[in-house]
Amino acid sequence: MKKLVLSTTILALSAGFALADSHERTIRMGTEGAYPPYNFINDDGEVDGFERDLGDELCARAELTCEWVTNDWDSIIPNLTSGNYDTIIAGMSITDERDEVIDFTQNYIPPTPSLYVALSDDVDLSSAVIAAQANTIQAGYIAESGATLLEYATPDETVAAVRNGEADAVFADDSFLLDITAEDPDLMVVGDPVPLGGGIGMGLRENDQELLATFDAAITSMKEDGSLNALLVEWFGDDVPLYDDM
Repeated sequence: MKKLVLSTTILALSAGFALADSHERTIRMGTEGAYPPYNFINDDGEVDGFERDLGDELCARAELTCEWVTNDWDSIIPNLTSGNYDTIIAGMSITDERDEVIDFTQNYIPPTPSLYVALSDDVDLSSAVIAAQANTIQAGYIAESGATLLEYATPDETVAAVRNGEADAVFADDSFLLDITAEDPDLMVVGDPVPLGGGIGMGLRENDQELLATFDAAITSMKEDGSLNALLVEWFGDDVPLYDDM
């Protein structure tokens, strides 16, 4: 998969841009490693994807030493709050419910629609059995829609549920499902796109405000110089929503 080569030169930023103890503390970046192209484990057994490239660049700009940690999705917030890692950078949509437990940076992916994908275009989505990953904004939407929700631990399992007949359709982020339908001619988008959430951001503990401000500043700098838009296009294609010139 193509990867954008971002500058590895650490930018000269103001003293307030980095944490006071940045040279002493290693920031543990928590991700799922199972949601391409956002994040996945490559053939070398390492975290890869859009969020790996993004996270490495943010850490470089903020002059932070960072390491990557993987965690199952269903416990990714509890293990952040318990201190197993310092951030969540895992395709997590910003929602009011999550914001009651953790804090978010500004979004680094603008709000994007969610899609239904099925094996047939005659699925009645209002009464169908819909597969979604557990503890996601999509699962919450289906639970309130009147359709029957089947929750699975990983994104791949939701697609497999449609292929093997357990579910009539899968509901997930468009960037994830469009890659799937491009590779499998038996699967098709059905129904209308559904806009959900406030975009995707980094999650941090509520008492880690200095680190949150540091990453916020780094995200802003990438938006301002256009490198975040370039990274989005590199991983998601020309149709991905972009940030306007700042």
